[in-house]
Amino acid sequence: MKSYLPLIIGMTLVTYLPRLIPLALLNNRNINKNLKEFLLYIPYTSLSILIIRGVLTAADGMKIATVIGIGIAAIISYIKGNLVLSVLAGILLSFLTINTLV
Repeated sequence: MKSYLPLIIGMTLVTYLPRLIPLALLNNRNINKNLKEFLLYIPYTSLSILIIRGVLTAADGMKIATVIGIGIAAIISYIKGNLVLSVLAGILLSFLTINTLV
């Protein structure tokens, strides 16, 4: 392929259009209360799927550190409700666990 520009433009359109079309079509419409409530849970569901997949596919030496990091992040998130603090604590504890075990 001589130029990657058509490929980049095509990938941009394929990525952007599915986000733009619903926004353009549902801009001034009233959405059902149940549908709106359902759509609020999608980010949490997506994040949960990524976390579970990360735990299940972690390398053999990383499984303990992964579970410990997720556990501490879940506990801090439940107690404090602060996303940034819980993620940083999970990363820090995972890092310390990996360095201690190796």
